[in-house]
Amino acid sequence: MPAWTRNILNAILPAAAVTLALLFAQSTHAAPAAATEQVIVDTDIGDDIDDAFAVALLLNSPEFEILGFTTAWGDTGLRAQLLERLLRETGHGKIPVARGIATTSMTPFTQARWAQRGSLPAQTAPAADFLLQQIRLHPGQITLIALGPLTNIGAAIARDPATFRQLKRVVLMGGSVRVGYRKSEYVASRPPDKEYNIAADTPAAQKLFSSGVPIVMMPLDSTQVRLDAVERNALFGHGSALTDALTLLYHQWTDSYQPWSSDTPTLFDVVPVAYLADRRICPTTALRIAVDPEGYTREEAGAANAEVCLALDKPRFLDLFTQRLLQ
Repeated sequence: MPAWTRNILNAILPAAAVTLALLFAQSTHAAPAAATEQVIVDTDIGDDIDDAFAVALLLNSPEFEILGFTTAWGDTGLRAQLLERLLRETGHGKIPVARGIATTSMTPFTQARWAQRGSLPAQTAPAADFLLQQIRLHPGQITLIALGPLTNIGAAIARDPATFRQLKRVVLMGGSVRVGYRKSEYVASRPPDKEYNIAADTPAAQKLFSSGVPIVMMPLDSTQVRLDAVERNALFGHGSALTDALTLLYHQWTDSYQPWSSDTPTLFDVVPVAYLADRRICPTTALRIAVDPEGYTREEAGAANAEVCLALDKPRFLDLFTQRLLQ
């Protein structure tokens, strides 16, 4: 090798080595991935189909560390069996499922046949106790996602309000602030209605809204988004264990007697999950919400006790939802 070549290499190689070392150091000290959101999900899965779609989005979203599910309202044991089967068949069988307080429910359990082929989950504490135990283990860290009537939550507040206040936040589908139920976004809005999740157990809802825990509320105003046939067919034809389970649950739902509905699901309960995955989907407004004795959620003057999403970015929501489930 000529001397002039050796001199150039001797000059270049040390600098290159320093550059590579710096690059390696930068890569090993790169900003860590965003921390996952620790969540517990309280759900009345098995009646309307939207709970199943919400659980599916949770399972396919890397933002969440699911500490457990609690079952709410009606036959909470059968709801636990549904979750046990869904989690086991999709590779998530280690997530705990806690049975909630059983109640009388007049709402049909449309997916009961699928649920009956599941098994009761391994014994855990009852739902309210499980929730309080987890809060004590992770104070200030847990987001509670409330997708059904609030009976378990009311029981937890009554049992230990100080521990309950150590939740990071409650994100719920519930209430009706300025818009009531409607079959289509192209017809005039009804005035605010008594929304099911709030009106089913009004005292529990009153406890939550006066608990002092930060609340993010997704009312009827922002959650009446429908999953049309094109999107459904893409999901149901995808062929993953998760979308196959959703397909069967959907067909049991449509095969049940439900005079209030059609074959097009309304994704009420999916909106809180999507919001936690991407806050831009549902911008919020600070409001003071009072739950009256009849179950209406009223705006009133005073310091805000909830962040309320009054309008949904529907294209962004549907894009996130479909893309996550088509993984």
